[in-house]
Amino acid sequence: MHPQANSLVATQLAAPRQEHREEDYGLDLAMAGHADGRCFKIRSADTFVSRDSASQLLKRRYGWRGYSIVSLPNDQTSNRITLTATDNSLTIGTITVGLDSPEGMNCEDVFETEIAALRDRGLRLCEFTKLAVDPVFSTKRVLAALFHVAYIVAHCIRRYDMLLMEVNPRHVRYYERMLGAQVVGEERTNRFVDAPAVLLALPFSHITEQIAKLAGRPELAATERSLYPFAFAAHEQEGIISRLMGAQPAASLSMN
Repeated sequence: MHPQANSLVATQLAAPRQEHREEDYGLDLAMAGHADGRCFKIRSADTFVSRDSASQLLKRRYGWRGYSIVSLPNDQTSNRITLTATDNSLTIGTITVGLDSPEGMNCEDVFETEIAALRDRGLRLCEFTKLAVDPVFSTKRVLAALFHVAYIVAHCIRRYDMLLMEVNPRHVRYYERMLGAQVVGEERTNRFVDAPAVLLALPFSHITEQIAKLAGRPELAATERSLYPFAFAAHEQEGIISRLMGAQPAASLSMN
């Protein structure tokens, strides 16, 4: 199939560096265009090749920051859904949606008390983890695309209520400003990456409101200091939801 046949959205992105391209696999969920006409895709990392490529990006980015090595398990599961942004099969970004389940969540290792309190309020919780973006590319556009599709998976399809993110303390202000997240767990040490961590929370209702008000309007980025103007417009979101629902068996995105 011609790559444009799967296109759902189009946005500008800075031209990438030249690197070896891996063979092209995976489910295309959304597509965004480079300034030179090429496109990067948001896809489900449901093959060995795509997951290995995402793991290599995670190792480079986390290693560059001095963290312990981070990688993905070999297989996608119904409660751990990894998305990637790819340019000509080069992985330029990745994020994993971790849905709360009897096995718990990664952030529970450090913030067990805070998460128990949120569960006691009857909230359905999920976490976004293992985020990495190649800095050569237009980071806000890639981040916005990854976060928006992750939001669609967690909230629009799986109906979870609240997003949790475990981040380095120096990144707290960024996510407060860019997404509207709030601190719910003070600084502690994450033993998996051997680095300090803070727990952020963000109701999906807030994300829904901001997307309705700002998404698909990148011209607002000059005055609106958040990722939301770079998110997909309403009609684009509807197309992505349809695409994801049609891909349920392969991508493990079925409704609960």
